[in-house]
Amino acid sequence: MTLLLAGDIGGTKTILRLVETSDSPALHTIYQESYHSADFPDLVPIVQQFLAKANTPTPEKACFAIAGPIVKNTAKLTNLVWFLDTERLQEELGIPHISLINDFAAVGYGILGLQTQDLHTLQVGKSQPEAPIGIIGAGTGLGQGFLIKQENDYQVFPSEGGHADFAPRNEIEFQLLKYLLGKHDIQRISVERVVSGMGIVAIYQFLRDRKFATESPDIAQIVRTWEQEAGQEEKSVDPGAVIGTAALQGSDRLCEQTLQLFIDAYGAEAGNLALKLLPYGGLYIAGGIAPKILPLIQNSSFLLNFTQKGRMRRLLEEIPVYVILNSQVGLIGAALCAARL
Repeated sequence: MTLLLAGDIGGTKTILRLVETSDSPALHTIYQESYHSADFPDLVPIVQQFLAKANTPTPEKACFAIAGPIVKNTAKLTNLVWFLDTERLQEELGIPHISLINDFAAVGYGILGLQTQDLHTLQVGKSQPEAPIGIIGAGTGLGQGFLIKQENDYQVFPSEGGHADFAPRNEIEFQLLKYLLGKHDIQRISVERVVSGMGIVAIYQFLRDRKFATESPDIAQIVRTWEQEAGQEEKSVDPGAVIGTAALQGSDRLCEQTLQLFIDAYGAEAGNLALKLLPYGGLYIAGGIAPKILPLIQNSSFLLNFTQKGRMRRLLEEIPVYVILNSQVGLIGAALCAARL
């Protein structure tokens, strides 16, 4: 048996999982714990506290998925003063082999460890086992990546595709683009500003300000509070979640219109990624938003916008599309990555 440590390290929350593996590919979870990242000056004391509580030998390998870019085996976390370096972590923790990977790359590895119940199929398509696999996921931002088959395994590649330009396709999306350019006084709008948690709020503000529907007092108060807290690292309200819930319940017309526009843009961008990769191994919808609004995605025009690419429509109709339901896919991926070290 080999002990492995997996971590999903974010600016708000750090989740650690201790697993063991043998000759079989299966990973068995021994212990897991979650910590508030800001309560600690660094990752090292969190891991030390975790291992002491787990009361096991020191793991042989560890992989930490980081919410931020990895540069020469180092990482600086967004919203934290932590600076992580693999050599220092190996020395201070006594773990011989440690790897840092981008959190969306961890999702890529995690796909390889998902079970049938962890997925919801949006489009069956025609799977090709040797073809690339694509990943797109709206959450705090918009992650994108892909996997390429190499012999009997996959290599995972993250990307910064979420920062590509937002491409409006109709009058209302052109109006949204113009609104966001003026609101932020910038020269371009990335697709992440529309297809993400902040994108949901931005679309709501656009529809509200353009009087597309009447704003309810309760939701108006939540959005105003969020707007007043602009620039603060921690906010007291989450208007994106409130807007999504109201849309799911069908209780607020403005919220329903917001989610419809969001889902249309999400489907279109997923289709853009699929055109570039032709991921007949599957396109996986990751991130925290899709599972929460799954009924809306199922019953809306997500797939229509995904496949609406002119002469390329038939190609996209053959790509399997899945929504990842397991919120700990990144942690699974970190464990699988650790096993490879």
